[in-house]
Amino acid sequence: MAGRLADEEPERAYKHARAARRLASRVGVVREAAGIAAYHAGEWAEALAELRAARRLSAGDVSYLPLMVDCERGLGRPERALDLIKSPEAKNLDPMGLVELRIVESGVRRDLGQYDAAVVTLQIPELRDRRLRPWSARLFYAYADALVEAERAEEASDWFARAAAADRDGETDAAERYAELEGLHIIDTEDGDVEDAGAENAGAEEIDTGEGSLEDGGDVVTEDEAAPGDEAAPGDVAAAEGAPATGIEFKAADPEVPETPDEDVPDVPAVFLEPKPADGEQPPHTG
Repeated sequence: MAGRLADEEPERAYKHARAARRLASRVGVVREAAGIAAYHAGEWAEALAELRAARRLSAGDVSYLPLMVDCERGLGRPERALDLIKSPEAKNLDPMGLVELRIVESGVRRDLGQYDAAVVTLQIPELRDRRLRPWSARLFYAYADALVEAERAEEASDWFARAAAADRDGETDAAERYAELEGLHIIDTEDGDVEDAGAENAGAEEIDTGEGSLEDGGDVVTEDEAAPGDEAAPGDVAAAEGAPATGIEFKAADPEVPETPDEDVPDVPAVFLEPKPADGEQPPHTG
């Protein structure tokens, strides 16, 4: 239940996790669940304590390290967060964990007012990976956010567009942030209910979500395309139709079509003719 409710009802998820903890406090996976639920509920101190316990019970599992760093950040202790980032255990994280750790470190640098360092922290090889990865959307978004804080809005706009293209499930507001920086209105075409975007959207272009590359001069390659025999899922960045991955497109409002006045329509009577009978066929009885 804690897992099911974590995204939509984090407070209830946290209560379920605490109940499980009372029943099995010496089980590592229970303490892990309690720590993650507390993290989603914003209970930073509780989350940090539970994740530390889970780490001890799981023979030093380091996968919780990015969450623990973020908890230190939430508690207003950026120096302790940086100490965890520099710890020897951080080198044992898998690729996903390392990217998450860099994202959190960038946030810590911003908390300290080190905006340029926050940008540099995210300039890792994964940022220029031409194949979409599970972390691509979050990494692109975090980099764009850091660029905004560093007052590099033009570059940030480009990276928010890339984040929107990579965000297949719409987990971020990258499209909205891109529109805000570009001064555009968003038209949601997923439900087919397109509203008039107004005159100030005239001439706006759609987000480039399929043609081109995460770097100049190449094509985006998705994981689905890389696997032989797999069909591309709806919303892939390199979809053949070029449709936006988020189901949101930016475009100008449709021009108004003038209605034809009734007086211009010629007044001609309608004449209905009966078909002629075929050879040998009796005409229909009309009497």
